[in-house]
Amino acid sequence: MIAARKGNRDFGPRVFLGAVIAASVVIVSLIVVVVWLSFRDGMAGSADAVWTTANYPEMFLNPFTYRVLWNTVEFSLVVLLVSLGFGVPAAWLVERTDLPGKNIVFTFMAVGLLIPGFAAAMGWLLLLHPRIGLINVWFETTFGFSGATINIATILGMGWVQGLNLAPIAFIMTAAVFRAMDPSLEEAAEMSGASFRSTLRTVTLPLAWPGVLAAGIYIFTIGFSAFDVPAIIGWSNRIFTFSTYLVLQLSPTEALPRYGTAAALSVLFIGLAGVFSWWYGRMQARAHRFQVVRGKAYRPKLLKLGRYKWAAWVLLGFYFCVSKIMPLIVLCWASVLPYFQLPSANALASASLDRYWRLPWDLIGEGFGNTAILMFLTPTFTLALALCFSWIVLRSRVVGRQWFDFIAFLPHAVPSIVFGIGALLISLFVIEAIVPAFGTVWLLLAVFIVGRISYATRMTNSGMIQIHKELEECGQVSGASTMGVLREIVVPLLAPTLLNAWLWMALMTFRELTLAVLLTTRDNMTLPVVIWGLWQGSGYGDASAITILMLGVMIPLVSLYWFIARKSSVKVV
Repeated sequence: MIAARKGNRDFGPRVFLGAVIAASVVIVSLIVVVVWLSFRDGMAGSADAVWTTANYPEMFLNPFTYRVLWNTVEFSLVVLLVSLGFGVPAAWLVERTDLPGKNIVFTFMAVGLLIPGFAAAMGWLLLLHPRIGLINVWFETTFGFSGATINIATILGMGWVQGLNLAPIAFIMTAAVFRAMDPSLEEAAEMSGASFRSTLRTVTLPLAWPGVLAAGIYIFTIGFSAFDVPAIIGWSNRIFTFSTYLVLQLSPTEALPRYGTAAALSVLFIGLAGVFSWWYGRMQARAHRFQVVRGKAYRPKLLKLGRYKWAAWVLLGFYFCVSKIMPLIVLCWASVLPYFQLPSANALASASLDRYWRLPWDLIGEGFGNTAILMFLTPTFTLALALCFSWIVLRSRVVGRQWFDFIAFLPHAVPSIVFGIGALLISLFVIEAIVPAFGTVWLLLAVFIVGRISYATRMTNSGMIQIHKELEECGQVSGASTMGVLREIVVPLLAPTLLNAWLWMALMTFRELTLAVLLTTRDNMTLPVVIWGLWQGSGYGDASAITILMLGVMIPLVSLYWFIARKSSVKVV
């Protein structure tokens, strides 16, 4: 039973429980319908649809499935190496040395997470496209090289770009590990005569290894389900990973959509994601074995870099340049030219803002309008729902309430593209006759909420745990209902956390491409999908111009987010 005050008609707990049950049913249904349709042949809901297991043999006996699987594994490994290669050294420099300008590093890393991955991918493709890439064209015209000297349209190239995009995650996750490490063990090694390199190899890295491994598993999982970079760079060159191959099955260019095969692939995807999540959980559970901070004895010690400070900033500067600055400069260059060409006096003379005036503004207006609606409603509804989840899990006595927390975590464990496919299949074959949701912005809203609920509940759970129950009990003794206590006590205390989370989810919604591509039609097109459509139609200049405009809109929002996060001392994650 839910705890409620006697003698009053307090409907708050019932409302919270109803909202949580409804959301849980939606989340589970999205997965169940994918599994169900993986055993159906024909158009689900029609008379010719039959039960079958043929989709699985078709998937497993198709050699291209294993090619896609190997591409995905190879891509994820490159992503892992690149992201850890930049993120871990940066975290160590910031947390364990006297590196000057640490706030600059934190700012660039946080902002780097918010810049759309497809923007960086577009810039890199314009740099190293096998035919029109600036660097390859320069090699050809200057040295007479024929063909692509450096081809970004490879698994290695895609992994390089995605790894640069995910390095801030490696930085944030491993910075916490280095920050909490007890330096007395390193001091003991130095007093025993160990050199800096020996101490780093035998003490520092082994102590940090569980945290680095957990970050690596998490990043590998993200790489396994990544869509935007493989779609921008690999799609036109027929290099598919799991996510892009799934989308291809649902929107083929020369045949009917293969919903059964896509569903079977999604089930395989769910299984692999489950293995990664289990592995990640195991690493988190074993982390206590490496806890070395012992209360007041803990004294942080910073290594003096001395003359090596310049070398550290060369490494960091190189990362900032190649990860964001250089690709965005290339996009700016492409957006002001009548056609893409090498920088020269003639090219500079032809540069103008004419392209910006000739953009498809009606399409951009529709895309921006839908995106703005989703930016406002997604974080608002998601946080309201997250508060309901947190109250039921942490404040009620509902039997089995821990399962609600598990369900809320599912969108984190299962790749978001699977939920997008589930929403597509449900809207087409299950509820179409009752609620024609396909092609509406409300379907996008529902799936965006599901995709963000894991992050939102982690934020509200951690915030509500810190609020003592006595405060809420005082409100109830004073005659306030559950809704009143939540409105007058809990929400004001959680305001910094909620505002930070709201802005973060709004920015993530603004740049969302994966879910939008699956569920967008002409009537509910978002701004990233407008860019994707123009890019797929070889409208590189127009796509670059709209991307620059999109980033311009994001600048004040990112600045506001960073200001609030710093002022409220909320961790940027």
